[in-house]
Amino acid sequence: MDPPSNPGDIPVELEFTVENVESALYQLYFDPDMERKNASAQAWQFCWALLGPDKLPEVQFFGASTLHTKISRHWTDLPTDQHESLRMQLLSHILHFSSGPKMVLTRLCVALAAMALNLIPQAWSQPVADMVRAFQPQTPDSEGAESVQEPHVHCLALLELLTVLPEEFQSSRLAQARRAQLREALTGEWAMVCPLLRQLLQSQDSSVQVKERVLRCLSSWVGLDVPLGESHELVQDCFPALSNPELFDTAVETIVNAISQPDCQRYIDALVNLVPLVLGLHDQLKAAAQDGDMETSHGICRIAVAMGETHSRVLLEQVEHWQEYLALVNMILFCTDTPGHYPVRETTSSLTLTFWYTLQDDIMSFEEEKQVVYLQVYRPVYFQLVDVLLHKSHYPSQEEYASWSSDDKEQFRIYRVDISDTLMYVYEMLGAELLSNLYDRLGRQLMDPQQSAVWQDTEALLFGFQSIAETIDVNYSDVIPGLIGLIPRINISNVMLADTVMYTIGSLAEWLADHPVMLGGILPMVLQGLVKPELSVSSVSTLKRICRECRHDLGPYAQDILTVSQDVLVKEIHKSSQCMWLMQALGFLLSALPVEDILVRLHALITPHVQQLDSLAQQEPNPANKQLIIHILGMLSSLFTTLDIRHADDSEGASSPRLPPSPSAQNPVVVVLQQVFTLIQTILSKWLNDSEVVEAVCGVFDKSVRTLLHDFGPMVAQLSEMLGLIYSAFPQSSTLDLARQVRPPHSNIKSLIELLTSTTLNIFQQGNRKKFPTFFVFLHNKILKRKPDVYLSDQLDVKALFYCGILSLKFPETPTVKAASLFFTELLPRCKDVPSLGEVLQRDGKLLTETILQAVGGGSPRSLTEHFSEVLLSLNRHCPALLSQWLKETLQSPGFPSAQVSTEQKHNFSQQLLREQTHKRRVKEIVKDFSLLCRGMQGSGY
Repeated sequence: MDPPSNPGDIPVELEFTVENVESALYQLYFDPDMERKNASAQAWQFCWALLGPDKLPEVQFFGASTLHTKISRHWTDLPTDQHESLRMQLLSHILHFSSGPKMVLTRLCVALAAMALNLIPQAWSQPVADMVRAFQPQTPDSEGAESVQEPHVHCLALLELLTVLPEEFQSSRLAQARRAQLREALTGEWAMVCPLLRQLLQSQDSSVQVKERVLRCLSSWVGLDVPLGESHELVQDCFPALSNPELFDTAVETIVNAISQPDCQRYIDALVNLVPLVLGLHDQLKAAAQDGDMETSHGICRIAVAMGETHSRVLLEQVEHWQEYLALVNMILFCTDTPGHYPVRETTSSLTLTFWYTLQDDIMSFEEEKQVVYLQVYRPVYFQLVDVLLHKSHYPSQEEYASWSSDDKEQFRIYRVDISDTLMYVYEMLGAELLSNLYDRLGRQLMDPQQSAVWQDTEALLFGFQSIAETIDVNYSDVIPGLIGLIPRINISNVMLADTVMYTIGSLAEWLADHPVMLGGILPMVLQGLVKPELSVSSVSTLKRICRECRHDLGPYAQDILTVSQDVLVKEIHKSSQCMWLMQALGFLLSALPVEDILVRLHALITPHVQQLDSLAQQEPNPANKQLIIHILGMLSSLFTTLDIRHADDSEGASSPRLPPSPSAQNPVVVVLQQVFTLIQTILSKWLNDSEVVEAVCGVFDKSVRTLLHDFGPMVAQLSEMLGLIYSAFPQSSTLDLARQVRPPHSNIKSLIELLTSTTLNIFQQGNRKKFPTFFVFLHNKILKRKPDVYLSDQLDVKALFYCGILSLKFPETPTVKAASLFFTELLPRCKDVPSLGEVLQRDGKLLTETILQAVGGGSPRSLTEHFSEVLLSLNRHCPALLSQWLKETLQSPGFPSAQVSTEQKHNFSQQLLREQTHKRRVKEIVKDFSLLCRGMQGSGY
């Protein structure tokens, strides 16, 4: 049905029953398909009836929403000669609803804004002027009667309309050229809007409600990048609103939005004139901080930071106003130092932290002469900042901290990380003097019993050291030896202080590697922390760092470290993840010991755990046993990850070259694995159907193979046999992944690969094609690279393997398709040398080509196209004649690979593809373009 000549006319035959309205409302609120909400041409008609004064607000809202959707999405349905009629109807209804309900008024305003965007600038050259004129008091409505509503109600409706106009522009889907045209037209309208908003904001007669709408309206237009040069006086007018509690939040939001626009930097005079107004808020800020008024502190801080951070470089360059900017920086420092603990007593200080980085970065980016001047002014501020940050990082008393919620504690932890990052940036400006300052203060504290009694002060100073040492090279700092000497004097009875002591020692691990003479004084503290469950994470991670960095100098302390570590492991002091870290630490430690010592110490370390594993292996399976088995196997995996005698001498810190082991000597890890192999087989015999236990077993060998490489040789036969048994009984991806790590050439590998392949192909043939194709195809990628002669075996079903690869190409998951594509790009070059591969290519190459074309033509996600293009390139390089024949045969089928492409387009694609045998990028472009054609997406912006 065509829309009526007047969109306000209601055809008699339309019935507006309760059922119809309820059905329409159901579609509005619950139907996810936007098109179905308003697809009917009747929507232009029934929406006006739904806006009738006798309807429920929800029904009226539905009517207004329908209008908006029709205007924004189906504008071309409405004949041009009805545009003016629709505009008058909308204005009339907006006037009618200007006193509410608010939700209906807003939707009608949004509808008129959408209409304006369709008509500006050609068909509606002065929308704002026309809107202002329409909302003057005593405006006749569309029926000719005069409105008797109060002027300020019309004023509120006008402000609502002016507010949603830029918002509708921002949210509309527009072509780039149209968006640029509309932005320019709307920015031109600002010259009309701005004086109106100033007049309303300054007027004594304006209500609080009107002023709030003015502020929101300004915020909305600021999003269009209206020039600050044209609006700075209006922004200045917003500052008095900050003294009105009802307007405070909106005024803050508006001012922050206005001064945060990067384009503001072009209007230096306007910015400079705003700085005194921001400084004028300092007294209000101080009073709010004193009264614990978090909302006011937060709001004023946001304004100060927006001004200081967004425009720091511009304001720094205004040297004649340097005192004002310094005052603003000090105002932000005051915000950083807001009294009370974050986040329980204040939430303001965190807003300022990025400002300090920005200011420092801008100062350091000036040429040297200017830099010297700025550093003279701002270095003292940054030293004050360090004091403030360390004070703000203080923990509360233990009683108070215990009363905090877990969320508050987590926020405080993140806040301290942010402070840590800030201190790191501050170091770039203050340099070695900062470390000396911290060291002197720490020394004075630890020498004075009264001062050292306040553990938070000591903790904060160490936290400062750790923040800097964690990321900055402190190897040349002359205060670190003194700090290492002070640390043992610290009483670590307090958990938070002890944690920070541990992390500080850990951050100095590289320094200790260069100064091993200091290890003796510091290691006992770490081992003292290791026996305390509450210091689990910090002590274990610190020991791991020391064992990794200083392993060549730990010989004299190895027995102590091993004794304490074995003790805490047996007593189960640490959680499972920390036990894994500890085993990694001990792997690093053992790696650097003399080869003949490693096996003895290794046995002493793992024997209690192997005995426990043996005991568990004899018991019937149950959930508690399972977790213990996985835990012990995990500890062995972690140990073997880092126990690497081959690379133990790679570090520059190695004191003397190690004598190579005798050729007959086996790697200690291999000796241990051979000794526990029978035990592991026993565990597998009982837990073969449990994927988690099997994965843990594979993990032990996987880590060993990765670390030992060729040294793993003596274990290959046993491991291959075990993997074959596991996979035959209970196939899973962890087995395939482990098989991929085992290195040829070993005769056992060949038979293992044959077994794994035949088992997996059986699974595929049984229809269970979702099972681990990625790992399987990755395994064959590696075989093709390292040992392609495996494919000469009569026991390997190459035909089924080829078909399995084709099936894998059809998977929607990127890793599987990528693996399958790599498989074919590795396989195709070997077809000439391996007869069985050549035969299967001759027979099934057409199916491979067809599968790829089907995927490219829309059968697979578009993101996978580049992987398919690599297979096509490989086919063209290694069998161009065959590919030409296969393309011709497959593409001649009507509608294949898509009904969207013509015979000519398919022919062009074939010719372009066959011409390219070297340029990978060009082939990707050809395949991508063809894929877009097949999907009907060419020219759609992709």
